Parts: sequence; structure tokens; C-alpha cells
Amino acid sequence: MRAFAYCFREARVALWRRRRPAAVSILVIATAILVLAAFLVVTGNLEAMLARWSSVAELSIYFRDDASAADQAAVERVVLESGLVASREYVSKEEAVTRFKRDFPDLASAADDLEQNPFPASLELRLRPEGAGDTAVERLAGALARRPGVADVRYDRRWLDRLARVSALVRWTGYVLAAVLVLAAALSVASVVRLGLHERRDEIEIMELVGAPVSFIRGPFVAEGIVQGGAGALVALALTWAGFLVGKARVTAYLAEIANPLPIQFLPWPTAAWLVLGGMAVGCAGGLIASRRGVPAPARR
Repeated sequence: MRAFAYCFREARVALWRRRRPAAVSILVIATAILVLAAFLVVTGNLEAMLARWSSVAELSIYFRDDASAADQAAVERVVLESGLVASREYVSKEEAVTRFKRDFPDLASAADDLEQNPFPASLELRLRPEGAGDTAVERLAGALARRPGVADVRYDRRWLDRLARVSALVRWTGYVLAAVLVLAAALSVASVVRLGLHERRDEIEIMELVGAPVSFIRGPFVAEGIVQGGAGALVALALTWAGFLVGKARVTAYLAEIANPLPIQFLPWPTAAWLVLGGMAVGCAGGLIASRRGVPAPARR
């Protein structure tokens, strides 16, 4: 315990003495973790919304204007026999216009000016959650599209799958950018530690001559890296939180116009804790690498 207290006390003094380069190092670490945290916030909320939308995926069947009652009945029979549908709702042409006016009030007057109703009648199917992603649903959609009287079939799962691929791409882009910045952060910490080693080279030589343990010699430099990494992670989380608060209202308002989204959430506290520990680990690695190069091992003395 004495060794830990000594190392961190010396690290605090050294970082204050070299506060400008230390601040730059902390800023680099903060940038790396900020990028990763921002991508995690975005992809985490996107995946939560995708999971919710997938659980209520719908398949919409649009009928031709000349579709007969027999054609519609045949379609409903195929739907019932599939066993994939939890509920269904028939939407007439008149109901489709009413929905359009309700969802797009700014365009309601334009719909009133139309001589004919351009909206088709449809059958909206709520799929069972356990079957929404099955190949059987794709086969059902294909079979319905070929039925007489059917103009088009829209399956929500198709665009949800495309959106899921975009989310995965965004997440991996964040990982790659963060990895590059983490490497730069470790090098930055190592540079600050090497600067401290150069400034204290006479003191280090004296400690080696009197037989001081290597942990007491290297420890303060490793502690410097840990402090820089932890400080950088905390700064990154604070900036991410500030950006989250600024953007939350705007993003929620935008999504409310196109869907019924879940509330936008910040990073879960375990993830935030892991980011802080990760920042400390990066700083520790940079400090350890620099101190090992600058301070000889016991066998060399």
C-alpha cells in the first residue's frame, strides 16, 4: 500500500510539473474514447429501436382497384393457413385517405383536391415475433404477391435488415477509428513519460545505486499513465454526456415524425465503467512501455 501511495503521489507532482504535455496526452486519450463512446451511444440506441420494430414487424398487402371480393377472400385464406400471422386488419381506400390526412396534416388539403382516391385498399398483417425473420415469411410474401388482385406486398423486415447492416457497419467503423486513436493515445502517454524519465535521470541513477526496488523507480511513471488515461476517459464521458443532452431533444423530435421510437438512452453504467478502465489500461500500457525502456531491469544492474 505504501508503494501505491508513493507512486501516485509522485505521479501527481510530476504531472503538475509537466501539465502542458500531460494535458495534450489527456486530450488525445479523451478523443479516442469520445469517438468510441459516441459510436456506442448511436449504435446502442439504433439496435434497441431495431429490436422493438422487429418485434412488431408488419406485412402489408396492397390490392388493385379492380380486385374482386373473391380475390381478397383468397388472399385472406392464404394468410390464415400460413400460421405466421398474429392479427390482421383490412384498410379500405377511404380509411387509407383518413390515415394519410391524420399522419400528414400539412398535405390534407392536397388530398381533398384530388378527383379520385389514389390510395389502394390493403390488408395489414401483424406477424408473430418468433416467425418474423423466418424464411417462411419471405415465401409467404412471394406467394401473396403472385395472387390475383394483389398490386404490391411490403415486408417491414426487409428494410429492418438493411438498417441492421448499416448499424453494424457504423459500429465497426467506430471500433476501427477508436483503435487508431487509442494507439496514438498510448504513444502520447509514452512520450510524456519519457519526458519525465529524462528530467529525473539523475534521481533514477541515485535510486539504482542505493538499491531501490524497480517498482519504486518505474511505478511513478506507470501511475502517470494510469492517471492520464483515467482523466482522459472521464473527460470523454463528460463530453459525450453533454453532446447527448444537446442532441437528444432534436433526434427524438425527428424520429417521432417517422416512427414511434424508444426514448434515447445514454451508455449503461457498466459500459461507461469499462470505458474508464480501458482509458486507464491504455495509459498504463504507455507508461509501462516507456518506463521499461528508460529504466533497466534488476538483472542489468
